[in-house]
Amino acid sequence: MSNSYFQFKQFRIEQDACAMKVSTDACIQGAWTPVTSSVKTVLDIGAGTGLLSLMIAQRNEHAIIDAIEIDPSATKQANENFIRSPWSERLCVQNFDIRQIDFNRKYDLIVCNPPFFGNSLLGERTQRNIARHTLSLSQEDLFQALEVNLAPDGYASILLPVTEHGAWRQLLKDRNWKIFHELHIVPRSGLKPNRIVSLCSRNDLTFFQQEELLIRDSQNNYTPEFIHLLRPFYLNL
Repeated sequence: MSNSYFQFKQFRIEQDACAMKVSTDACIQGAWTPVTSSVKTVLDIGAGTGLLSLMIAQRNEHAIIDAIEIDPSATKQANENFIRSPWSERLCVQNFDIRQIDFNRKYDLIVCNPPFFGNSLLGERTQRNIARHTLSLSQEDLFQALEVNLAPDGYASILLPVTEHGAWRQLLKDRNWKIFHELHIVPRSGLKPNRIVSLCSRNDLTFFQQEELLIRDSQNNYTPEFIHLLRPFYLNL
């Protein structure tokens, strides 16, 4: 059974009311996604516990972060996590369907750890199915949300399993968007990547970067690269 909370160095995530708990992959996305001083506005689509919003707030002391969550229980818990954090005045979460809301601002950065699975067997829990499966947010829906809400020079950070990321890459290509940076996450030495965090933009950038992050070595210890990335957040690194 998952813990009812996850304690980070500068904030705490309560997660008992959320279908999707804190995951290593999401922590990697929150720590790795570039958040420079030029990023003033951020939109977190499918905020869940509020993890990505809180990690970005810690990394950028000026960014205003709006979070959207379709599940009322998760929205309430994310709001409580925001209120208890040191950055509550810069964080806002609302219970909306991203497909049915219009914002009065365009965002410099959009982050999303979307529902992964489009053709897999559903479980018995509706809340978890919505969080894990593309019942409420297909890849086409996600793209439309980026198209409408991303600033002209903005970029988006999306976390997906390898297979689903292939479909996402093709969707972007078909619509003349570009992926300009990918992080391939390898869970353990000897295995292949199982998740990809990609950065995409509508701009035709002339460069492409790809890197790999190994989480655990052959002795099942965290690698130096993982420790360096997550040390600002994890208590015991």
